[in-house]
Amino acid sequence: MKRLLPSLRAKKRYLAFELISEEPASRSDIVKEVMSSASSLLGDVTTSDCDIRVLGFENGKGIIQCSHTKVKQTRASLAALTRINGKRATLHVLGVSGTVKRATEKFLQDEGVFSS
Repeated sequence: MKRLLPSLRAKKRYLAFELISEEPASRSDIVKEVMSSASSLLGDVTTSDCDIRVLGFENGKGIIQCSHTKVKQTRASLAALTRINGKRATLHVLGVSGTVKRATEKFLQDEGVFSS
């Protein structure tokens, strides 16, 4: 099977974020709550269109991947997140980038997320 041309692939954006919470949380907790928040705010169909994925999370900071046409909806669903494991928490978006490398360099310097 042939690979898709770059012009035909789904374009993505990467949101660098930091977790502000009463207690530390794991990556699996973040994934569960982000998807729950997106589903309750946007509905299942739009959440599926957003194609939200948590790529990395370490030391309270991480990167979320989403569709380039649904960045506003993804940011709104992250802003709607208020609790993780029953403790007050919020995700603060540090910035949006077109590549993981640039998001890491620009917003997550010295954090260890995706650093080699």
